[in-house]
Order: sequence, then C-alpha cells, then structure tokens
Amino acid sequence: MKNKIWAAILAAGTIALTSCGNSSDAPSDTPTSGKINISVDESFQPIIETQVSTYEGIYKRADITAAYKSEGEVIKDMLNDSTRIGILSRALTEEEKAVFEKKKLIPRETKFAIDAIAIIVNRNNPDSLFTLDELKSIFNGNTKSWKQLNSDSKLKDITIVFDNNNSGTARYVTDSLISNHKLPQNTFAAESHKALIDYVEKNENAMGVIGVNWISDFDDSTVVGFQKRIKVVGVSAEAVPRTTESYYQPYQAYIAQGTYPLRRYLYIINTTGRSGLGTGFVSFVAGDKGQRIILKSGLVPATTPVRVVGIQ
Repeated sequence: MKNKIWAAILAAGTIALTSCGNSSDAPSDTPTSGKINISVDESFQPIIETQVSTYEGIYKRADITAAYKSEGEVIKDMLNDSTRIGILSRALTEEEKAVFEKKKLIPRETKFAIDAIAIIVNRNNPDSLFTLDELKSIFNGNTKSWKQLNSDSKLKDITIVFDNNNSGTARYVTDSLISNHKLPQNTFAAESHKALIDYVEKNENAMGVIGVNWISDFDDSTVVGFQKRIKVVGVSAEAVPRTTESYYQPYQAYIAQGTYPLRRYLYIINTTGRSGLGTGFVSFVAGDKGQRIILKSGLVPATTPVRVVGIQ
C-alpha cells in the first residue's frame, strides 16, 4: 500500500515539473536555438543572407527567417510588433522611439557596418563621373537631360530609377542630398534591385540608385555578373574637381576613408528585451565572425579596422 502511495506522489511531482517546464510563459528560444522572424531592408539582402546562413550553419538549432522589404515596411513591422529585430540604414527617430516606450519596449541600436549608395548608368553612357552638386541638381529636378551635363552627349532625358519608392536609398537621397525636396517626375521605382539593374542595362538614358552591397562582393558570381552589365559612377565631393583622381567609386577603401561621399551606417534594431535568439544573432553580426563577413562583402565593418594599402 505504501509503495502505491509513493508511486502516486512521484507521478504527481513529475507531472507538476513537466507542466512547469512547458509553461507558455517560458521563453521558446535561447541565443543559439529556437525560431525568430526578422525584417530587413532589401538593400542589404546579400549580406544578411550570408550572415543568417553562417549563423545557422554554426548553430544547427537556430532558425532565422528573414523577410526582405522596403525600409518603410520594416519600420511598420517593428512598430506593429510583427518582429522584434529590424535591419535598417538609419537609427530610429524620436517619434518611433516614443511608440516603443508606450509599449514598454526598449529598442537597442547596434551599428554594424558602413554602407554606401552607388550610382549606376548604362554601359553606353559616356558620362561616368559626377560631382555631388551635379547629382543634387539631377535629384531635385533642375538637371533633366544628359545634354545639360555634357553638350556633346547624344543621350536624351534622364530617367532616375530606384529600387522602391519607400526604400532606404530613396529616403537617403531626399534626406541627405536634396533636403527633403520632392523627387522629380522623371523618377520611378523598379520594385526590386534585379529589375533596377535590368532596366539600366537596357536603357541608355537611365541612372540607377542602388545599395552598394548588390555590386560590392567580387567573390559572388551574381555580383560579378551585375558589374558586367552596368557602369558604376565615380563621385566627387569637390565643386570643381582638379583631376579625374578627385572622383571616387564606392570601393571599400574609399568608403572606409570617407573619400566616397555617399556613405551611410547600417543598424540592427532589437526590441526583444531579453537574451534570446535575436540577441544572439545581433551579437554574432557585431562580433568578430560577423564583422569578417562584412569585410569580405566589400562593405566596411563598424568595429573591425580596415587596412588600406597604398600602391605607388
């Protein structure tokens, strides 16, 4: 009889412990395991795909699903609490922080790379060097044709192409180059980076605006293929450049030195508020292995020094 009583007590205790272990309030993920969804500005899809696949390769029980969207949609996902991890080319605004504070969420911003905006043109376009002032004139609508830039040009009106109307690249141009001036009527969105490159390749009058991550990793066969189809423009911050050497393309060394003028920082916004898979992934990207991936991709790591070698 006593044996039956002890067996019943042990069984009850086991059930109670199991029930506590499976509590719905218990976190379902750790820094190296579980499942999370993240929202990413599509401008950074190549580099984040590499970061995610590498992380999942190291931590076999980690499952990170990345949704690549426009910058505006990423912010919307975070504000609606559809995701707790967002990757953007800007920090949060005070208004956005206030929304999180009302929800008792503390967003943590981690700067993990320096990126750049690349200007691309058709390979038949003889003009591939622009001053910052010339680009500003194009983006605010004062310069509408290629002949205004080069009287000998046989090209016609300029067509400006972005990846998305609500993208980080379009926002960068309006914020940083034309002081929130409305983009001109000769501007349209290709709806994807691949479609943007296709359009510039096929249209001599086109000027594309694209995140440099799509054309910077020369170990990526897709990137090499893109580079063969378009021409990357050199940009000078000088109003009257002294020589052609005053123009810089968005190469890693020039981004690191700050001589290429169209630079921007990349941020991971984390509102999880605890140590889980999201925090683990952020730590990885900002850590040694993640920063080495950034370096290899052609972007500039936020924490790992970039060694620039001058060749005479």
